[in-house]
Amino acid sequence: MSQIVSPSKSYTYNEVLEKSLHYFNNDELAATTWINKYCLKDKDGNFLEKSPDDMHLRMAKQFARVEQKYNLKETVKDNLSAYGKKRKPLDQNKIYKLFKDFKYVIPQGSVMFGLGNDYVIASLSNCIVVPSVLDSYGGVCYTDEQLAQLFKRRCGVGVDLSELRPKDALVSNAAGSTTGAVSFMNRFSNTTREVAQNGRRGALMLTMDVKHPDIEDFITIKQDLTKITGANISIRLSDEFMQAVVNDTKFTLQWPIESKTPKYTKEIDAKDLWDKIITCAHNTAEPGLIFWDRQHHYSTSSVYPEFKNSSTNPCSEIAMQGGDSCRLIAVNLFSFVEAPFTKKAKFNFKKFYEVVYETQRLMDDLVDLELEAVERILNKINQDPEPDTIKRTEKETWELLKETGKKGRRTGLGFTALADTIAALGIKFDTEQALTVVDEVMKTKMTAEFDSSIDMAITRGQFEVFNRNIEDTSEFVQMLAEEFPDTYTRMMQHGRRNISISTVAPTGSLSMLAQVSSGIEPVFLLSYIRRRKVNTNDENSKVDFIDDLGDGFEEFTVYHKKFETWMNTTGNTEIIDSPYAGATAPEIDWKKRVEMQALVQKYTTHSISSTINLAAEVTVDLVGDIYIDSWQKGLKGITVYRDGSRSGILVSTDEKSEKETKNSNETLVAKRPDKIEAEVVRFHNESEKWLAVIGFVDGRPYEIFTGEMKDAFNLPQWVVKGWVLKGRNEDESSRYDFQYIDNEGYKITIEGLSRSFNKEFWNYAKLISGVLRHGMPMPYVVDLIQNLNLYDDHINTWKNGVARALKRFVPEGAEAVDKKCPSCNDPEGLIFEEGCLKCKSCGYSKCG
Repeated sequence: MSQIVSPSKSYTYNEVLEKSLHYFNNDELAATTWINKYCLKDKDGNFLEKSPDDMHLRMAKQFARVEQKYNLKETVKDNLSAYGKKRKPLDQNKIYKLFKDFKYVIPQGSVMFGLGNDYVIASLSNCIVVPSVLDSYGGVCYTDEQLAQLFKRRCGVGVDLSELRPKDALVSNAAGSTTGAVSFMNRFSNTTREVAQNGRRGALMLTMDVKHPDIEDFITIKQDLTKITGANISIRLSDEFMQAVVNDTKFTLQWPIESKTPKYTKEIDAKDLWDKIITCAHNTAEPGLIFWDRQHHYSTSSVYPEFKNSSTNPCSEIAMQGGDSCRLIAVNLFSFVEAPFTKKAKFNFKKFYEVVYETQRLMDDLVDLELEAVERILNKINQDPEPDTIKRTEKETWELLKETGKKGRRTGLGFTALADTIAALGIKFDTEQALTVVDEVMKTKMTAEFDSSIDMAITRGQFEVFNRNIEDTSEFVQMLAEEFPDTYTRMMQHGRRNISISTVAPTGSLSMLAQVSSGIEPVFLLSYIRRRKVNTNDENSKVDFIDDLGDGFEEFTVYHKKFETWMNTTGNTEIIDSPYAGATAPEIDWKKRVEMQALVQKYTTHSISSTINLAAEVTVDLVGDIYIDSWQKGLKGITVYRDGSRSGILVSTDEKSEKETKNSNETLVAKRPDKIEAEVVRFHNESEKWLAVIGFVDGRPYEIFTGEMKDAFNLPQWVVKGWVLKGRNEDESSRYDFQYIDNEGYKITIEGLSRSFNKEFWNYAKLISGVLRHGMPMPYVVDLIQNLNLYDDHINTWKNGVARALKRFVPEGAEAVDKKCPSCNDPEGLIFEEGCLKCKSCGYSKCG
């Protein structure tokens, strides 16, 4: 293993930004995304690369080193594929040209960040699955430690909970009975949130088999998205269960789930459980649904007993056994379209085949490079001063990953820009013509991948456990035998280099850098307003938009880059005339989306990360129909996201305040004291100055009164606190007065808070007060107010002022998870694509 030599020259941020803006043709989002995520930096944060050209050269050097090692041994030409016999060796320059400008080959984020970077000790694997949690408290603790150690090396991790016994089952410890599998989810979620990865959180997938007796608790736990905030959750759905749903028959839950003599059983109506599953998915896009039998049988790896799938990575496109990992590279499909957006447009299948063939070699090289990275991690562990007892779990985990990586040499070659490619050929995404073209593209990709892997089996050696008898049990291999007999025959004769080869992973940041559509997804939006938060107190700042809570933003219109290319090519600016018309993610026919994914899945050895975006008003039944259709068409999994389904869900990162909220509910609905403390908050309702008087019980808002600041209610600016007094009028009706102490210490009482208030505003304030009194957590109150649909502009600006007034009482550590980006604060920045939340304004992304 050669020593990586660190660059000696460093650059200022402005130097890097200037070069990167030039590189990306002034696309600031692409430039800053690359700078923040992938630009090489030393331990002091100094920039050591001035543009992606430097990064691509850094990676090319490392890949070329591995290629050179194999080139010295690869002298056999017999039995190679036709292209394998005539191709020239890959050198550093050829590899660099594949990477340059993100044009043809784009390694995923972990590779761009970590390869050739000797300032960090990080894994190059994007995806890891650890062994299922063993059914003991020690097993739970062991898995928890594994997660922590992997997150710190920049890995996304999946783990299955199905081996944990169900709640109330007997255990031989002081507790007497267990709290169940679901009770440990929060522990793993908290670990994910705690362990930072170069400024980002870890990513975790928790799965459970549909047969587990705790499955209902599992599927409903994230309906309150204040829980399990550090993990995605997905159900492993069997064909047996899905058939029971379709036939409306009984289904038996049991534990252990694969036992012929289970200790616990429970018969249920499959349809009842299914209704709960799809209702939850409709509400919050969770849990995800994985068609587990398809994941197993239509796989080239899971059919091997020691490689049988146990869970998936956080975005569900890679199912693996516990103790394996996968690295990812994507091919940019758009770059193979010649004369895009013209009548002469065509896809260059010959060039595409050759690039995919070479990229599969790079994928195999990446296995070696990852094994080197694991060696560095193990060396670091061995050199650490902690006792061996402390280091044991971390060391065992990486040794397991090392051994499994060597045995299977798993790769994940995917693609991006499918939607742009189809549009560039003048075809609408959700049409039969598109399916025909994609079928040919996927056939070519699969053939090139397998030709390359089979050729490498001849020249480099097949993966260790290759077994022809086991291969024939794979439905994917059976498809090869029937439809690609030449490939099948060669593979059975010579083996292949990699146990599993292809996938379709999320490519959010990659696509942003390549300025193309993401993965398999249709374009989300052709144009949109991007918002950048500005300081409203800076007189030089340009404020185009102020959100409901008073934050200011600069706005600018952004076009999808390849739609911009279409406009420049054709001279036309009308969306309706473009091949993208009616084919964006919110518009597209979901049946064609499922059909498209089923087609791509046919030629893919792993799975696919994909999201079907639906309108807010779609029914629960439609969500169920989509999932059943997806299962029937052979998908391994899919995400359905209903617009706004996560809107208004608030995540509390402060467990203490959550507990206080729960404990204060009974107090808040108790009889109101005659005198309570109050605070005064001022806001504007259009051009008018208004105030809100907010009464408190036990330190929490209990009621609110609002009105225009005039006459007696034009309080001095220094009045910010006081009391609300409840009394009775002569007719015994309730009356609320406001009292404060003036500068000389005298009590000033203003009688009848309601007397000058508009009746309609007064009624809305009474409604909000009722919600406050019954203990709704403050973040939810604010969100409820913001989502009131009021007919009058004047009332709407009042509503926004009230929300702003109450927002200051939201406990610290509670944040909205709706469309507001937690990174740049764009209030409408987040979109849901490829199973991930991502921000169109700053590039922030989060799976889950």
